[in-house]
Amino acid sequence: MARILVTGYGGFLGRSICRQLVAAGYHVRGIARRHYSDLASSGVETIVGDVTNLQDCHIAVNRMDGIIHTAAIAGVWGPRTTFESINVDATDHLLQASIQHTVKAFVYCSSPSVTFDGKAQTNVDESAPYPTRWLCDYPRTKAIAESRILDANGKAGMLTCALRPHLIWGEGDPHLIPRLISRCQSGRLRRVGDGLNLIDTVHVDSAAQAHCLAIDALLRGKNEASGRAFFITDGDPIGCWDWICKILVGAGLEPPKKQISPRAAYLLGHAFELAYKTFGLTGEPPMTRFVALQLGVDHYFSIQAARDILGYQPIRDRDVEFAKITDWLQTLVE
Repeated sequence: MARILVTGYGGFLGRSICRQLVAAGYHVRGIARRHYSDLASSGVETIVGDVTNLQDCHIAVNRMDGIIHTAAIAGVWGPRTTFESINVDATDHLLQASIQHTVKAFVYCSSPSVTFDGKAQTNVDESAPYPTRWLCDYPRTKAIAESRILDANGKAGMLTCALRPHLIWGEGDPHLIPRLISRCQSGRLRRVGDGLNLIDTVHVDSAAQAHCLAIDALLRGKNEASGRAFFITDGDPIGCWDWICKILVGAGLEPPKKQISPRAAYLLGHAFELAYKTFGLTGEPPMTRFVALQLGVDHYFSIQAARDILGYQPIRDRDVEFAKITDWLQTLVE
């Protein structure tokens, strides 16, 4: 069976990918900045290393058949150099090492935000271009890395593709759900607009399944899967505020009733960004332009290409899966 390297293997998505690959019989190696003993005991070969270090990348890539690259820094605020180092430079290092070690397949975990310019996105497909303006460094650096991955397709015989999972959720989520709960408890959460704008989400196990399908397709030399990106979602858009309220009610919290218009939220975010930059304030602004627009406009995507080419089928019943995490949600309330 093929040997697969998973970068960021101890992360929320990386863990699910590793579990599914091990269950399918792959030899799985993971690299991260710390050791994860639970994954090691499940059969993952673990390497403590830093993908921003070229030598560590060469060590990790050696003798691998395929790579699933999930390691990244997410977020809407922070030093530009940090985003570039982790999202762009690390990807370049992995590509360089992969070509030198004749890796056969490279799957990159990208983001739908690489196509977001602030305007509504209604069932858009992969023909959507990269924006000409960026609202923060995360999507900008992810787009740079994604484009380099796709440009590398065919080099030294290596096939590449990029997946764009949107708003990954599930038990153990360390990002989206805890952030919403924390903001609600601190009184800093507001509904932006009428809340009826539709968004996409994707369960973590569905997102992991897509990555496993993609690496399998590339290893089998499926050329129609290579050199391109795929949106990955639950295939079932939901109202933005309905989804937020579902999470808060599941955690036993009362959703806030205060509302702000999308324009006011955008202007407030712009003002906060200027203040934080001007005065060198630490932490993340309470609102940014990117967050205001993500909360206020449609952003949902067609997954037809992933269905047709990769054979991707998302978890069909979001309510059933959500019911499984309500006990966990309540543990997040302080």
